[in-house]
Amino acid sequence: MRVCCFLPVLLLPMSVVSFAQTSSSANSSTKPAYGSSLDTIDRSVDPCVDFYQYACGSWIKSAEIPADQSRWGGFNEVRERNRSIEHDILEKAAAGGAGRDGIDQRIGDLYGSCMDEKAVNAKGIAPLQPELERIAAVKDKGALIDELAHLNLVGGTSLFSFYSSSDLHNADEVIAYIDQGGLSLPDRDYYLKDDPKMKDMRQHLVEYVTQTFTLAGRTPQQAADSAQTVLRIETSLAKGAMDRTARRDPKNLDHKMSRDEAIALGPNFYLNRYFTAVGAPKFTQLNVTNPDFFKQVNGVLESESLDSLKTYVSWHVLNAAAPWLSQPFVDANFKFQQNLNGQKEIQARWKRCVSLTDRELGEALGQRYVELTFGAEAKQRMLKMVDALEKSLDEDVQELSWMSDETKKQAKVKLDAIRNKIGYPEVYRDYSSVTIKRDDLLGNVARTNEFESKRDIAKIDKPLDRKEWGMTPPTVNAYYSPSYNEIVFPAGILQPPFFDNAMDDGLNFGAIGLVIGHELTHGFDDQGRKFDPQGNLHDWWTDQDGKEFEKRVSCVADEYSNFVAVDDLKLNGRLTLGENTADNGGARIALMALEHMIADDKTGKEGQKIDGYTPEQRFFLGFGRVWCEKTRPEQSRVWVLTDPHSPGKYRVDGVVQNMPEFQKAWGCKPGQPMVAENACHVW
Repeated sequence: MRVCCFLPVLLLPMSVVSFAQTSSSANSSTKPAYGSSLDTIDRSVDPCVDFYQYACGSWIKSAEIPADQSRWGGFNEVRERNRSIEHDILEKAAAGGAGRDGIDQRIGDLYGSCMDEKAVNAKGIAPLQPELERIAAVKDKGALIDELAHLNLVGGTSLFSFYSSSDLHNADEVIAYIDQGGLSLPDRDYYLKDDPKMKDMRQHLVEYVTQTFTLAGRTPQQAADSAQTVLRIETSLAKGAMDRTARRDPKNLDHKMSRDEAIALGPNFYLNRYFTAVGAPKFTQLNVTNPDFFKQVNGVLESESLDSLKTYVSWHVLNAAAPWLSQPFVDANFKFQQNLNGQKEIQARWKRCVSLTDRELGEALGQRYVELTFGAEAKQRMLKMVDALEKSLDEDVQELSWMSDETKKQAKVKLDAIRNKIGYPEVYRDYSSVTIKRDDLLGNVARTNEFESKRDIAKIDKPLDRKEWGMTPPTVNAYYSPSYNEIVFPAGILQPPFFDNAMDDGLNFGAIGLVIGHELTHGFDDQGRKFDPQGNLHDWWTDQDGKEFEKRVSCVADEYSNFVAVDDLKLNGRLTLGENTADNGGARIALMALEHMIADDKTGKEGQKIDGYTPEQRFFLGFGRVWCEKTRPEQSRVWVLTDPHSPGKYRVDGVVQNMPEFQKAWGCKPGQPMVAENACHVW
C-alpha cells in the first residue's frame, strides 16, 4: 500500500486481520496451519502461571524458524500456504497458451520476467544505468529536484514523500501531503543513538553502501567516500524526523497550510518545481505532517554540495533496485537485511517473485486468488460474526461505568457507521494501461510503480473513493482505518488457525472472533477515538470522559512497558498502546459474543465441554494458539523499536492477566502471575 497520512491500524507489522473460511476445494489438499486439535498445549505448565506457555509450549518445543524467515508462527504458515496458491496461479499464467486474457498476461509476464534469473544476471546493472546517468547529468540543485520527482514516480523514493490522502478535517475530500523520509535504516534512532547495537547497524549500512557503489562501477575509495556521504546526509534527515511515538497522535501530524506556506518552510526543496515535475494538479492546500523536518533539512540541502546530494539520490536508486538486479547486488542487499533481521538464508527466487507480483499487480493476482479460495458462503459467515461482535461492543460501551450518557450516544453513532469490507474489493483495480514485458524486469517494476504513483497523485482535490482497499486479497492480515472508519478483512487470512469450519465456536471466537473485536476496538483506542463517524479528526468526547479514558490507557501503557521483549530491551508501552488496547478490548467483546451464543442455544450443546475444556477455556486456547511464535533476536530488536505491536507472548499474557473472565475460566487465584493485582480495563 502507498504511504498515507494516517496509516490503517494493523493486526501485525505491515498487516491487518480478517476472518473467513476458505472454500472446500482450497482446504481439501492443504493441512491446516496448526492441525484440527489443540496439539500446541503444554499441560505440564500451570495456565495461571504462564498461559502463553501453556497454550503454545508444545508448539514452541518442536517448531523451528525456517532458514528463510526471521519469525515463525501461525501467520507465517498461512502466508506460505497462500504463497503456494499464488505460485500455482502464476506458473500457469506465465506458461501462456491460448485463451490467456489481459490479467493473466500481466501477472504471468511480470512473474516470468522475475523468474528469468539467467537473463537478469546477464544484464547486470545495465537496466539501471539510464537512471544513474540522468542523475549524473544534473547541473544544479533545482534540476536535481526534477530528477527526484521522476524517481519518486518510478520507485526510487528518497529525501521526502509526496502522496494523497483524506483531509483530516474533511475526510470526504482528498488532499496532497508531504512527509519526512529518506532513511535507509528502519528508524531515526538507528542514526541518533550510540549504544553498541545501533553503532553496529550504522557500520553495516556503510559496508552495504560501499559494496553497492563498488558493484556500480566506482573505485573502492570512491565507494567508501560515497558511503560516508550517505550516512552523513541520512543522519541529518534523522535529526529532523519525528519520533514514532509522537507520530501515533494524529494531532501531531495535522498541519494543513497553503501551498505557498509549505514552500516557504523549505525553499531549497523547490517544492513548486517538484509538484510540476511529478505531475500533480494545481492544488492550493496541503498537509505537511512534520513541518520541522522541512525546516531543518532545508539547511542540509543548502550546505551539502550538488555532488554529495547526487550521491545520496543515486544510492536510493541503487538500493531500491538491488533485489531485482544481478546476483551480486541481490547478495549485498540480502546481507544487509540479514544483519537487521537475522534471517539465515534468502528466500527461494519463486517466493520473491510471487511477493513482487502481489506488490505490483496485487488486485489482478488477488482476483485469481479469490476465484480459487473464497466463496459467497464464507463471506456471509464472516458478516454474521462481525455483526455479533458489533452488538457486543455496543453492549460493552453502554455498560461502562466511567463514560457519560452523552459520549455513549456518540460512540454508538460511530460504531453504527463502521463499514465492513470482507474478502475482496467490489471493483478490482484496472491495470490495462500498464505495459508488462516478459524480458524487462526492472522496467516492469518501474512502470507498475509509476502507474500506482500517478493513480495516487490524481486523487488530489477529488472526492474520497471509499470503495478502495489498502491491502491485496491474499494478504494474511486485517486493519481498521480511522479516516475511512472501516474494518477490512482480506480473504488471505480466512483459514486455520484463525478460522476452521470444523471446529467449535469456542476456538473460532477466541481466534478470528477476537481479531474482529481487535479491529473494531481500534476505532476507540487512543488514536481511533479522536476521529468521528465520518473519519474526521474531531473530539466527540466530553472533557471528563476524555480524562477518564486517558487514565485507563495509561494503566495499559505502564503495564506493557514492564515487559521485556529481548535481552535488556523492554516494550515501549506508548508505542504499542493502540494495539494493546485493541487486544484487551477485542478479547472482552469476543468472549461476550460467545457467551451470548451459548445463552441463546436452546439445545445446550454450545455450553458442553470438548476434550475436557469448557467453551470459555477453548476460547482462550483459540486466542493463545494464534500467537504461538518464534522470532530471531535481531528481528525482535528491530520490532521493539519500530513496531506498534507487542510480541506474541505479551499479546496473550498481557490480555489474560487483566481479565477476571480468564481467571474464572481457569480457576486462578489472587497472587498468581496471570492475575494482575491492579488489572487494566478500558473497553
